[in-house]
Amino acid sequence: MTIQQPTEQQIEKLDSLMNYLRSLHSATVAFSGGVDSTFLLKAAKEALGGKVIAVTAVSPFFPGREICEAEIFCSGQGIRHFVCETGQLEIEEIVENPPNRCYLCKKEIFRKICMLARENGIENIIEGSNVDDDGDYRPGLLAVAELGIKSPLKRCNLTKTDIRVLSKYLGLKTFEKPSFACLASRFVYGERITPEKLAMVDRAEQLLMDLGFHQFRVRIHGRLARIEVEPGEFVKLMEEKVRSRIVEKFREYGFTYVALDMTGYRTGSMNEDLERK
Repeated sequence: MTIQQPTEQQIEKLDSLMNYLRSLHSATVAFSGGVDSTFLLKAAKEALGGKVIAVTAVSPFFPGREICEAEIFCSGQGIRHFVCETGQLEIEEIVENPPNRCYLCKKEIFRKICMLARENGIENIIEGSNVDDDGDYRPGLLAVAELGIKSPLKRCNLTKTDIRVLSKYLGLKTFEKPSFACLASRFVYGERITPEKLAMVDRAEQLLMDLGFHQFRVRIHGRLARIEVEPGEFVKLMEEKVRSRIVEKFREYGFTYVALDMTGYRTGSMNEDLERK
């Protein structure tokens, strides 16, 4: 991934973001450890100093490796970090995985973050949505709006590209980190979400990461795994050693069938069927 130096316009967006964050006086950052929330947390720390805390919501929907990375980052930056256990799998409506599942999940997560923020005397809660997130079906953003959670990156018109460029400018290693999302987003709507299947997806995606793939998803359809990788990595995936290892390990994880999505990696592919209805 080639990242250029920021343009004058991108620097202006960064300045606008810093000014807005200073105006909040204090903030709780919903921190997943991903590209967007890491950039937001770094900017908030620069703008607010010790008046910022980070909260990471932990559940079976959240890959374990991300928790460790979040803790390491906060420790290195001197940011107070709280880990908040959430209970999505205890909510039957979420487990049934309806099309508005993300809305229900965000409600549960931010409800607990709001409680933690109040306990620490912090009024403002901020999260890392950006302007590009408006281009997909994201019912979770409705929950964010309803709860009064602020989205500074969107407010300051920052795109995903802006965030990666400015992350490198600020010295963040996450500038080239692949985009990840809640593991529940790997399930076709209507397929029940279980701890077993979440673990299958998590292990399968960890294998692709270990094999050196950059941007990918493993979508689950019953016992079928649908692999999405960038088209430029199709050849690598079909190398005999790589292909056979993926098939062997995926079956070990519990999948019966393993398929390559010929369209390649894209965000929100589970929403494509909704668009046809």
